[in-house]
Amino acid sequence: MKDQAWFDELEARIPKGEVRTRFAPSPTGYMHIGNMRTALYTWLIARKAGGKFLLRIEDTDQGRLVEDAAEVIYRTLRDAGLHWDEGPDVGGPVGPYIQTERKALYLPFAERLIQRGCAYRCFCEKTESEEDSGDFSRGEDPCRSLSAEEAEARARAGEPYVVRQRIPREGSTTFHDEIFGDITAPNADLDDQVLIKRDGLPTYNFANVIDDHLMGITHVVRGTEYLSSTPKYNLLYQGFGWDTPAYIHCSPIMRDAQHKLSKRHGDPTYDDLLSQGYLKEAILNYIALLGWSPAGEREFFTLPELVEAFDLKGMSKSPAIFDPVKLTYFNSEYIRRKSPEEFEALARPYIEEAVTGMDTALIASLLQQRCEKLSDIPGQLGFLKALPDYDTELFVNKKSKTDRAVSLEMLRSALPAVEAIDPWDQDHVHDALIGLAEKLEVKNAKLLWPVRIALSGQAVTPGGAVEICCLLGKEEALRRMQLGIDRLAGEA
Repeated sequence: MKDQAWFDELEARIPKGEVRTRFAPSPTGYMHIGNMRTALYTWLIARKAGGKFLLRIEDTDQGRLVEDAAEVIYRTLRDAGLHWDEGPDVGGPVGPYIQTERKALYLPFAERLIQRGCAYRCFCEKTESEEDSGDFSRGEDPCRSLSAEEAEARARAGEPYVVRQRIPREGSTTFHDEIFGDITAPNADLDDQVLIKRDGLPTYNFANVIDDHLMGITHVVRGTEYLSSTPKYNLLYQGFGWDTPAYIHCSPIMRDAQHKLSKRHGDPTYDDLLSQGYLKEAILNYIALLGWSPAGEREFFTLPELVEAFDLKGMSKSPAIFDPVKLTYFNSEYIRRKSPEEFEALARPYIEEAVTGMDTALIASLLQQRCEKLSDIPGQLGFLKALPDYDTELFVNKKSKTDRAVSLEMLRSALPAVEAIDPWDQDHVHDALIGLAEKLEVKNAKLLWPVRIALSGQAVTPGGAVEICCLLGKEEALRRMQLGIDRLAGEA
């Protein structure tokens, strides 16, 4: 049993007079979209108020731990720009910031609740509910009515037990949420949840309350699935005589009107979206709008701009639908807003996945206005690596006024003109082809369409005949044009 001085020392460490928020994920191996949104909102609240953002790793559920998962959390938050002021790796005044390293804290607080009649020792056999939710769902717990002396004696004798919260059977408990307002729950509907498990570790619900108080957390952001547990949290705060934090319960993110996003059902994590070619800026901007609406019509925000614009008044009670089409739209806009140099740096690995030895700056310049996701790039460039098998029907184009016969004529005229180009660069290729169209007294498209089809074997390409010529090089361009002539002549 800890004396009062021990509790006083912990209280003295708690920072006062500033907004303090925390992101407290379980290290399960990935960062799903809901977690990422919680981290973002928590970070925004702290930054908007000039306060502190804390990272705390909640690893008391040992059965769900994944090796190196904490590193995934660190890496993901850093990549997103959500840097923390206090945490396991940077320290702080109220550490440690990993729950299992705080194990010695929880039982003394549970014993204090026992002394105050707000908790009790339960010696009943372990139940499935204890492992999953911590709730006692078998009706009245027979250990609830044990005398303090009997319970103490059985504990001293080494009999295994859990510590359960003693919920009042009469009355109701009301708490205030910044989004949903005042919510009241009848105490009779609340279960005597487990606070300390048989292994001495706290349950999630108990550790959260203790850690949030001892770390001076002023605002708690979490999903609406915790609304039903919040009355029990409040009763714990009341049992200790502590002030409650401001609660912000976020509406769920849904795959559709009936189903929540779920990794188990193939819905993407933050890392999945990055690997699919989405930019982190687009992901964060889009996630910010899943449950929050800024004032006005504006949709695009950098992180600093989100800090400036974020306001809890814009939070919604309604579930948000995760729309990949809308995210892709955001992503394409962010791609177009990059400088040519920035986009080339982002696109280069994807370009080199498809082709090597070509002008990546030129390719990037052709792709930037046509690219929705970085992962689309290799598929758009496959024709550069190898000419696909194509149907000569592609040479027929009403807008360019070409058919197979016209295309054959244009290619036969273009072949010697291209062969004569020297030096081989974009300006000279352009001048040669446009000059030929002028000489033939035809519109540019009538000449350039057949050349592009012969070079690429497809109707839609990043860039036109001039750019594709330059990328392929003179020898390959001539080879492909001759193949086009041979195909068309063979059908004549």
